Amino acid sequence: MVTLTLLEPQQKTPLEQWHFDDESIIRIGRSADNDVVLSDSLVSRYHLELRQVNSDKNGGSWQVISQGTNGTFLNGVLVTQILLSDNSELQLAQKGPILRFEINKQTTSQYFPYPALPYTSCTHEGNSPNNLFCIHCGQPLSIIQTIRQYQVLRILGQGGMGTTYLAWDGLGRIAGHPQLLVLKQMNADMAKIAKAQELFEREANTLKSLSHTGIPKYYDSFVEGGKKYLAMELIHGQDLEKLVYSKGPVVPNQAISWMIQTCDILEYLHSQHPPLIHRDIKPANLMVQNHNDRIVVLDFGAVKEIATTPGTRIGAEGYCAPEQERGQPVTQSDLYAIGPTLIFLLTGESPFKFYRQRGRSFRFEVANVPTITPQLRQVIDHATEPLPCDRYQTAKDLVAALAVCKV
Repeated sequence: MVTLTLLEPQQKTPLEQWHFDDESIIRIGRSADNDVVLSDSLVSRYHLELRQVNSDKNGGSWQVISQGTNGTFLNGVLVTQILLSDNSELQLAQKGPILRFEINKQTTSQYFPYPALPYTSCTHEGNSPNNLFCIHCGQPLSIIQTIRQYQVLRILGQGGMGTTYLAWDGLGRIAGHPQLLVLKQMNADMAKIAKAQELFEREANTLKSLSHTGIPKYYDSFVEGGKKYLAMELIHGQDLEKLVYSKGPVVPNQAISWMIQTCDILEYLHSQHPPLIHRDIKPANLMVQNHNDRIVVLDFGAVKEIATTPGTRIGAEGYCAPEQERGQPVTQSDLYAIGPTLIFLLTGESPFKFYRQRGRSFRFEVANVPTITPQLRQVIDHATEPLPCDRYQTAKDLVAALAVCKV
């Protein structure tokens, strides 16, 4: 049996797997009639074939035949036709998706990505300290705890509300195949606080109702040991706050592109019935994905239906619109946050530094920032007008204005 595993490019952790018991030819490409379909623009419609050149009880020998326009790389070397060895890594085009090729000598349960019997005594030797999974047996190297079917591998973050874990669904009960995911745990103490419980449940209910590539998928929510849990899609990437703090300000065209993508997601939220307001748009809640440089909006605990009565003030200082400070958010409150987010991306500094009194109100003064053109300054100024009725009225309007600012 052959197993092909799609790997996350940085950590080399499994994203998706395919198992082939009896096939002698495995076709891989972007077209839907391939055995393995990879919807990446770098992948050709019929990128490569894996052919079994002889068969034996150990899985036989396999050959890769590359047909892709952008080439195929075996363990980093460009190849056209070559024999494969077990645990080879095939990359479809430079910077394209990476597949690990394995020959499994024994038939396994449909739920487990690797054969159980040969590896029960695996010593996990030779693994990098950063590895999540053993390079020999494919099983998790360290399991902190098991919560239902989820094996907790790492702590991603801790705060007052609870703990966020990186977890492994080895049984593949969610997606039909094993996968990594995010498991949010609400502290038992916080569960006693009505507002905290409302925010946690709001995130679960909101994600459950939404379907957009720029919003993490909802998988599961449950109560275990008196604690609430939310299982959701793992986004491989870095939030814009950490990215800027680690690498410095970004170039204007990149910042504008990311904000256009964010506005597209906001347009989807605002078009729901009733409209949904995110209420916490800021760099830390905008994740840029590693594999396609696309934005994903995080943290839906603050989401509010526009039809509901005014409530608690939620929003980050410096990014929060005046009416939202008063607990009266509208859809234009989300658009307001695009302005200070652009300022942070282009300067690497808190928008507060540029927040000054102008007449009877406070405005962002960015005339002296060299990377902010007069045209972009006007867009930021319009998006952050003190009154919602004076701003861009829809995310589409803001997208159109931002698009004109691209060089």
